[in-house]
Amino acid sequence: MARTVWDSSVGKKTVMAVSGLVMLLYLVVHMIGNLKIFFGSGEFNHYAHWLRTLGEPFLHYEWALWIIRVALVAAVVAHATAAYQLSRRDIRARPSKYVHRKARASYATRTMRWGGVILGLFIVWHILDLTTGTVHPGGFQSGHPYQNVVDTFSTWYGNIIYIVAMLALGLHIRHGFWSAAQTLGAGSRTRDRALKTVANVLALLLTAGFVAVPVGVMTGVVS
Repeated sequence: MARTVWDSSVGKKTVMAVSGLVMLLYLVVHMIGNLKIFFGSGEFNHYAHWLRTLGEPFLHYEWALWIIRVALVAAVVAHATAAYQLSRRDIRARPSKYVHRKARASYATRTMRWGGVILGLFIVWHILDLTTGTVHPGGFQSGHPYQNVVDTFSTWYGNIIYIVAMLALGLHIRHGFWSAAQTLGAGSRTRDRALKTVANVLALLLTAGFVAVPVGVMTGVVS
């Protein structure tokens, strides 16, 4: 039954919707945690340490964090795989261009695929920068996330990469949240306007919340 559901377009769209909502929940929590940087290095570093001790003593050190990471990787892989296969299926179903063009879609709709690629590349860079320290500028300091964040956003390219990715994220959420609601049956003529409003507000708040950190470093508010 699982294979039958996965092979159907509806099944793939459902996987995309559920995995997308899982990632959205993570992004909301992650953004709130990021904003702790405005309360100083002590507060931010303590929060980062708390994430590693989450669940103790029932769970060992960093176990909860690794459970979250594995769940996120599973959600990202499921989301990207379903999106790619749906895209290929759509292309095969329309091998030639329409004689009459459809009405122009919104900018967010037309850039969902490229936005997904940008976000995928950003995730790789973000992990290599602030988790493993492989591409981190200025010398990565394990256990000092506040200073690591300041180092990253003290470079012009770190700011550009991050801000461009967050703008792509906002567009992705704006269209993706509404699409997920339609797929899961939450949409209707009476609720569509409210759902689109929620999607716009979520996209705006998340984009602004994430972008606030590099802006804070650039302006000297965080230093």
